Amino acid sequence: MSEFTTADILRQLLLSLRWTVLLSLIAFAGGGLLALLLTALNFSGQRAVKAVIRWYVQIFQGTPLLMQLFLAFFGLALLGIETSPWTAASVALILYSAAYLTEIWRGCIEAVPRGQSEAAASLGLSFAQRFTLVVLPQALTVAVAPTVGFLVQVVKGTALTAIIGFMDLTRTGTVIANTTFEPLKVYGLVALLYFALCFPISLASRALERRLASRTRRAVARQAAPGRVSAAT
Repeated sequence: MSEFTTADILRQLLLSLRWTVLLSLIAFAGGGLLALLLTALNFSGQRAVKAVIRWYVQIFQGTPLLMQLFLAFFGLALLGIETSPWTAASVALILYSAAYLTEIWRGCIEAVPRGQSEAAASLGLSFAQRFTLVVLPQALTVAVAPTVGFLVQVVKGTALTAIIGFMDLTRTGTVIANTTFEPLKVYGLVALLYFALCFPISLASRALERRLASRTRRAVARQAAPGRVSAAT
């Protein structure tokens, strides 16, 4: 058994934590860009495009992320495409994130009252103008909180990449635990680091929800104020 102090273990885990953070950012940013494209196409009005996007979302939401990682890593190899754990993990998590973000943003856009778009259409605005100038700004205020909250799921999902050899926080913890024969200490520290990473994101998501709800209540109050004044007169 190798002699590792708690400080040594924690130092190695912190070094691997940067790869977990980097992979999470790559997955979230890449998935967000792809989801933005898919969301725009989903509201283009073409039925064939909508059907393809719907099947894409259903496939990635209806299959385990672990299986998606296996397919990205081993499936590409069977096709003769050499891929590293980095590439396979990035591709799988980007596609996974895009599927969920597309569904989140679709719901947020559909939450905008249809009358807003109809009023813009009556002013002669095109579909692109209605979508970017009227619908999208209102949907963004609704989508911020669940989008930030989904980042927590992405961070926790990176732990599964250890199964394909990606040296993230979980994989490093497994190697250290097998070397030191102290799994309770090692995995306890791993859990604490994941919590330290995810808990602030969860707090930020809740704070955004409260702030947006408060802003909505103030907007409704301002709209109702003239009616109360006129009724009083």
